[in-house]
Amino acid sequence: MSQLKNMIARWAQPGVVTWLGLRPARRARMHVVQEAQIGLDGLAGDRSRAGKRAVTLIQAEHLPAIGAYLGRDAVDPMDLRRNIVISGLNLASLKDRQIAIGDAVLHLSVICAPCSRMEETFGCGGYAAVRGHGGWCAEVITPGVVRIGDPVCPVDRVAD
Repeated sequence: MSQLKNMIARWAQPGVVTWLGLRPARRARMHVVQEAQIGLDGLAGDRSRAGKRAVTLIQAEHLPAIGAYLGRDAVDPMDLRRNIVISGLNLASLKDRQIAIGDAVLHLSVICAPCSRMEETFGCGGYAAVRGHGGWCAEVITPGVVRIGDPVCPVDRVAD
């Protein structure tokens, strides 16, 4: 493996699940949970569907950045309507890779772009504030349970 590919494949530390939320229906208020069953079609109780957008994830570190772009404190993950908040691991560096999260394995597939609802939620500039910081969509490879506090790490660990 080339030196650049090796550096790209490395990660400094496991991440951790800090928040879980379910969207039971379109525009319905999210339900915050301590654990969730991840099936092939996403989290049980969520309105997700099977495929590359079954689960949505966002980094906790992006919540204060989005807030700063809006001129306020960190935004609430509930407002972004993502399923899982991860802290301590750069999800962008794991694009097109598999991650172990709780008992499940997910494949980070595509950026979770903001929708026009961000303007409704955050006001003027809401869409722009979330752009580039809205998280990732993932396909479920192996179903399992995920809980607050579970570690998150790439499946294909690169040795030093």
